[in-house]
Order: sequence, then structure tokens, then C-alpha cells
Amino acid sequence: MPDGPSLIVRDLSVHYGRVQAVRRASLEVHPGEIVALLGANGAGKSSLLRTVAGLHTPSEGEIHWGAERLDGLPAHRAAAAGLALVPEGRQLLASMTVRDNLLLGAYLHHAGSLGALLGPVGRVYGSREMRERLDGVFALFPRLAERQGQVSGSLSGGEQQMLAIARALMSSPRLLLLDEPSIGLAPNLVREILGLLARLREEGLTVLLVEQDARAALRIADRGYVMETGRIVAEGSAREILSSDRLRRAYLGMV
Repeated sequence: MPDGPSLIVRDLSVHYGRVQAVRRASLEVHPGEIVALLGANGAGKSSLLRTVAGLHTPSEGEIHWGAERLDGLPAHRAAAAGLALVPEGRQLLASMTVRDNLLLGAYLHHAGSLGALLGPVGRVYGSREMRERLDGVFALFPRLAERQGQVSGSLSGGEQQMLAIARALMSSPRLLLLDEPSIGLAPNLVREILGLLARLREEGLTVLLVEQDARAALRIADRGYVMETGRIVAEGSAREILSSDRLRRAYLGMV
């Protein structure tokens, strides 16, 4: 197993006003793992993921990333610690080119707001490190290399999802947080993107994957957690979850 920090979430609760989205949830993600967070819509999966990424402040509980304590820190501090979020819906800048979306991804690793990026962006875009990062993601996503001058809003759904993942990889993360990457994609594209995640895991990247398509996620995951109404109700190896009739029927909608 690769060296590096582990993500440890302990007794995490998240509220939106009076509504409790996550209820004392605990999970761990070890270096070099793909861990799937599964459950129906509204189970609390995305809320948990976004809280780990620093987009929500927990009402109780702890988030540890190695020796660092992340709960309550803003998103740019989590990014600086090595976490990168691929949000549900991709959230690309549709009027900007593929290349410029990728370049901004590298700077969001270091800055707390888009306004903080605008001064140095032009000066650093041509740096050797940035060219090497671009070459790396274009090697992973040849279609993006072919379309790097195209505005991202004109890409297909699958290409936009690839761009969202590539943008996160531009920050050289140690933990990739993915929120529902299969939404709106044809099954062949889902297989392609999840296959890419398996390749990245082989290269040492650690992944926490929120996914409604439990069967597809568990095919590449090492372990999984199942959520229902904000709680973790089951955990185990991917094989154990897939082979449990009770879990598949009761929580995952799989017959």
C-alpha cells in the first residue's frame, strides 16, 4: 500500500439550519484505496463529501487528514492539504477553453477565491511545472488534448466529466473526492471514467467516490460504506457488499 496520510472521519454531523443531513458518520480512507460511499438520493453522501472538502462546516465531529485536522477549515485550506473535489454537476467555466479550465484548476489549489488568482495567472501559465501538469493530464485524456482550444460548454457530457476530473488532477492531489461522476452519462462512458480511476489508484492516488450506481462503483472500489438518512449503516469490502443480498436490496436498490 502506498505511503501517505489517511482520511479519518469521526462522528461527523452536518446540519442545514434545522435539517440534519449527516448523523454521526465515521469512515476511513487509507493511502492507495478507492472507497465508495453508496446510498440512495438524499442519504447524505454528497453532504459528507462536501464537508470533507471544506464546503460545509460540521456541527460536530472530526476530520483528520494524516496529522492535520480539517474540520472547520475553509475549502482552500483543504485543497492546500492535498484534497481535490470533483463536484456533482462538474461546475466548469463554460465560456472558457478546456486549457484555461485546466490551468485554473492548478491555481485553485493555492488560493481561496477566484479574485486571488487574477494577478499572477498570466505570468505563471507558461511555467515549466504547469506545462508538465498539462502534459500529464493530456496523456490521461487524449480527447481533451485534441479539444484544448474549444470552450468547455461545447463539449459532450462525457468530455465535460473528463475535464472536471482533469481539472482536479491539475492540483496534484493526494486524495481525490468525486461526487456522482456517472450522472447523465451513457454506460460505456461510465465504464471508461471508472476505469481511469482504477488506473489512477494503481499510480498511488487515493479516491473517495460518492456514486449512486453502486454496482459500477463497487467493481473498482476496494471498500465501501452504505449511507441511509444521514447514517453509515454498513461497511465492508467491495466484494462483501456486492455479495450481500440484504445490503443490495435494502439500501442499494439492486435486485
